[in-house]
Amino acid sequence: MPLYRLLPGILVLPCILLACAPVPPAAEAPAQPAPVPLPPTLASNPGMPQFAPTDLVNEASALTQRFVGTLLPTLQGAIAVGGPVGAIDVCAVEAPRIAQVLSEESGWEVKRVSLKARNSSMATPDGWETQVLNVFDLRQRSGEPPATLNVAEVVNGRFRYMQAQPTMPLCLTCHGSNISPEVSSALARKYPNDKATGYQEGQIRGAISLSKQM
Repeated sequence: MPLYRLLPGILVLPCILLACAPVPPAAEAPAQPAPVPLPPTLASNPGMPQFAPTDLVNEASALTQRFVGTLLPTLQGAIAVGGPVGAIDVCAVEAPRIAQVLSEESGWEVKRVSLKARNSSMATPDGWETQVLNVFDLRQRSGEPPATLNVAEVVNGRFRYMQAQPTMPLCLTCHGSNISPEVSSALARKYPNDKATGYQEGQIRGAISLSKQM
């Protein structure tokens, strides 16, 4: 099924493709980075969008705000008390706990996913989420503000919603390119297969993914 727009901020897939299509630079302009290619299913099979109920879009958006609004001050408090290493435990324990509490309270499935998962057992995206994350990357590289990147779609009888998570300055301590030896050592102990490093500020680090049976 395609991605599509519900105003404000929910994009129809054909609009994504048209808005993000690379424009050849003028002869005198500096060369631009090549865009990330869209997954084949998104590029070749746009199909017809399904209707996404506005009330579900609003519910999903509110849940993502609650997730971020709970996790961010928890991370900031952990760093203030235990330094950057303390934030690793918060992400490992508190973030999944917050997602579970929201899921139990709301009846939605709430989780975080990333193309470069730190915890592969919990944050590895499925096929649909992988396609959306690739589109988020493309749109961010095309200049769209990461905070506006969200997608809603009905997939096999489930309403699905994703909100991009950009890399903020706070994230760079554990997810950037210049990580301290202390943090690197702690990450290696807790996440031996960690892939979630090397980010720059503003890049899409992952997304909050929600779904609910219709």
